Amino acid sequence: MNNAINRRRAILRTAQTLSVCACSSASLSLRAGPENQTSPSHRNQKLAIGIATFGFPNFSNAELARELSAAGLRVIQLFLSQSDSNFWRYNSRADVSQLTSDRCKAIADAYSKEGISIHSLGVYTNLIHPDPLERKANLAYFRAMMKVGRFMGVRTFITEVGHYQNPNGPEPHVPLHFQDSTWPQLSETLRELARIAEDYDAKVLLEPFYRGLLASAKRTRMLLEEINSPRIRALLDPANLIEVNDLEEMFQQLSPWIDCLHAKDRKLHTDVGVAAGTGSLDYPRFVALAAQKTPNAPLMLEYVGPNDYRKALAHLRNTMQAAGVSE
Repeated sequence: MNNAINRRRAILRTAQTLSVCACSSASLSLRAGPENQTSPSHRNQKLAIGIATFGFPNFSNAELARELSAAGLRVIQLFLSQSDSNFWRYNSRADVSQLTSDRCKAIADAYSKEGISIHSLGVYTNLIHPDPLERKANLAYFRAMMKVGRFMGVRTFITEVGHYQNPNGPEPHVPLHFQDSTWPQLSETLRELARIAEDYDAKVLLEPFYRGLLASAKRTRMLLEEINSPRIRALLDPANLIEVNDLEEMFQQLSPWIDCLHAKDRKLHTDVGVAAGTGSLDYPRFVALAAQKTPNAPLMLEYVGPNDYRKALAHLRNTMQAAGVSE
């Protein structure tokens, strides 16, 4: 009898001890808060830093390669906007037939000789143009750019979905990018673009922007889920969405699709993008989330040129260093 009582007391004491431990653990967890629960996960991570080249139109490719290599940059997003390869046209297209295999190889070699790789090519044509012949021509331009990419050894291409306003009439009550017919039309166009990308073993990254069809991280995610192709993925530029999404929302919605990040800035309630560190974007939080959620996506400095890119680069490097993220 006494042994049975002693066993029951021992069991009771053990249960009470476990209960106290569980409560203490829960209390510590609550005190830690979400930021403390996630903050250590980006420590000792690495993020590659690159730069978009369209801010350097007065440099030849060889000159730009030497300039960027001297700054310690080892990856670029190439826009064909240099003095000896002036072909890039935003929201439009260009005749790139002069870009022969030899010329493309010479451009790529100019960077590789300086230890710089080309991550992606900027295309940025219009995929929502209301004229089907224009959309067909823009898809043909994408195909031509993928051919250029093949010559250069590049298989990733960047674009927004496009903007359109009738030059001969007033803006409609509902802009084209929010009209009912535009979304399904774009879906059809992107499926065709995915088929083209399949031919070149390539992928296209879509960049959302708050004043277009991909006006939020959620709309972008919904489109990517609808297309459901490994050939159509995402580039996140947080400065494009800070009016509509918090940084956490952007990464929560899009991180499975993000293969590249733009590192620029924007002041709240203004339209013009600016260099990293000169706007309202929370760069420490941006870097921490990038290291945690998309460590394989390079951060490409954007909206910078020869006069300010080193300052933006220093801001990004200092922010990463403070967060325990190496380059």
